[in-house]
Amino acid sequence: MKGAVILAKKKKLRLPTSPVGKICFNLAVTLLVGFIYFYVSLPAINLQSEEFYVFVGILCFVYSLCALVTSGFGLTAQSDSGKSMLRLYLGFIKKQCLPIGILFLLLLAVALIGQLVSLPLFRAADYRNLLTVSNGDFATDIAEISFNEIPTLDKNSAEYLSDRQMGTLSDMVSQFEYSFDSSQINYQGRPVRVAPIAYADFIKWFTNREQGLPAYVMVDMVTQEATVVRLDEGMHYSFSEPLNRNIYRHLRFQYPTYLFGTPQFEIDEEGQPYWIAPRIVKTIGLFGGEDIKGAVLVDAVTGESQYYDLADIPTWVDNVYTPDLISQQYDYYGTMVHGFFNSIFGQKDVTVTTWGSNYIALNDDVYMYTGVTSANADQSNLGFLLSNQRTKETRFYQAPGATESAAMASAEGEVQDLGYTATFPLLLNISNQPTYFIPLMDATNLVKSYAMVNVAQYQIVVTGSTVSQCEQSYIRTLEESGVVQSEDLPQTEASGVIAEIRSAVLDGNTWYYIRLEDSPLFYAIQAKDDQNVVLLNVGDPVTIQHELGEENAAILNGVSVTKQ
Repeated sequence: MKGAVILAKKKKLRLPTSPVGKICFNLAVTLLVGFIYFYVSLPAINLQSEEFYVFVGILCFVYSLCALVTSGFGLTAQSDSGKSMLRLYLGFIKKQCLPIGILFLLLLAVALIGQLVSLPLFRAADYRNLLTVSNGDFATDIAEISFNEIPTLDKNSAEYLSDRQMGTLSDMVSQFEYSFDSSQINYQGRPVRVAPIAYADFIKWFTNREQGLPAYVMVDMVTQEATVVRLDEGMHYSFSEPLNRNIYRHLRFQYPTYLFGTPQFEIDEEGQPYWIAPRIVKTIGLFGGEDIKGAVLVDAVTGESQYYDLADIPTWVDNVYTPDLISQQYDYYGTMVHGFFNSIFGQKDVTVTTWGSNYIALNDDVYMYTGVTSANADQSNLGFLLSNQRTKETRFYQAPGATESAAMASAEGEVQDLGYTATFPLLLNISNQPTYFIPLMDATNLVKSYAMVNVAQYQIVVTGSTVSQCEQSYIRTLEESGVVQSEDLPQTEASGVIAEIRSAVLDGNTWYYIRLEDSPLFYAIQAKDDQNVVLLNVGDPVTIQHELGEENAAILNGVSVTKQ
């Protein structure tokens, strides 16, 4: 029994006794704990990062705790001169922990002062200047989009279709799953959402890590077609990687001092997958005025990365500024218009963004759309913003009318018997009228119908089972309501030789139906609108001005006819 006790004592861990040995041991433990914390939490080594101060604080605490342990807490020794244990303990604190304490207090002072000088209370003008907003002309800047270019899905619907498409692939469904981490981009002139797939669990990652993720999912926001795009070589860098190839960890090890926003998944015009990681800087004081300075582009397959300043980011990149950051900067712009105190008391001329946002594709870029309302957050908008998510070019369009919430409620009221739910609106230019376009979903998150609501007069609401049907009904309603005149409606023309003419009297008006050679379409024109129609004969060459119509329509409304 005594032998076992002696053996146990011999195996007991012996701490270093020399001062140098103690310091080295303390540093080794601190570095080990610091490496583990850094590997897991990935704080930026940057004074503008709040996480950096937490990291340094933990290192200081660990070193001090180790120093206490290696010293025996000052309770096991007493000097020959009879000094008390308390004085020994305080002497130890002074020798080993005082430099650490000074470092910690110094950083704490820097953080507190930095936070103080970053407050909007003292820097209201700087916060307002974070965003430059110019005024735009809606009818000029926002071109009318053809119904076959209008996105008909929101994010939730697109991700539901993507997840369902993954379930149809027997060779992938047991190993991989949809990541629900999609980004909206312009791909070859089409609005699409793309997202990587992910490993189904840790075991699936372990067995497939050499090959990587073999595909990503793309959803056409117009046709609602979801496609799994297979890659020649798998993606080795993603959020679903647990170790060094995790995209956050990969970026942090390569750029330890950079502050990053959430990396966004995109593909270039050739379909090559990338991660776009915006580089964040704080431009006001130490912690205030968050903005974007550039972006790191990471090849999702090879992990190769390249940093670009903001002006040099490739034009195919669509997601640098997030809607949340743009909305935050506009809220500073709108609330600090007359200083900090006016933003709280009085609130003269104070405006803020509304609660949601959507996307519009313009000139091969993706623009974030959101409404602008007064500080009272009433049921009417003053106008809306469009902001380029790559360059942050931002314009305000004055268009008083309903908020997005009011428009959604109005659209749901039209289909309340069906129980459809409105998605967040998309802003369109229909006949030079700002118009909310709202897909309506059933309980399974599938789009079943569409609504258009006039921004200025949100009692003008129409629905349709197709986009083109909804658009044409909306245009007719605008004309009937006197919002636009017939000559202001979108028109096109057709030329040819008359193959057939028919006439009919409807509601006391004589209509002529003209069909051109080599065409199945009839163009309907009232005699009261253009009396030239009564003089036409089969075989006459003519040019017919007519309204835009639905795809596969049999009859289009004519406006005028000219004999050639």
